[in-house]
Amino acid sequence: MHAFALDPEEQELLAAFEAGEMQSDFSEERKAKLGQMAEASLKKDKRINIRISSRDLQALQQKALEEGMPYQTLVSSILHKYASGSLYDLSAQHQTPQDILKALKSHQR
Repeated sequence: MHAFALDPEEQELLAAFEAGEMQSDFSEERKAKLGQMAEASLKKDKRINIRISSRDLQALQQKALEEGMPYQTLVSSILHKYASGSLYDLSAQHQTPQDILKALKSHQR
């Protein structure tokens, strides 16, 4: 039994997969490379120490609690999004929601 309902197309795909009727187009070498890349992106091999205000730490801990994750994970996620260029400061830009959606669409192209 699945944790969620599948639509007919998803059921068909799952049945084909479970019957062994589907095969990957990737070579074994490509699969290995993708696996290495996935592991490297998840590896957290450095520690940092930062000083922040008690108020900011409490706010981060509250947000993390609302998201159901440790606050360190939330901080790491925020830093990763900033470093990768996918974190947007919407309040600093003073834009309407329509402007923000337009900017996001043009950024995705």
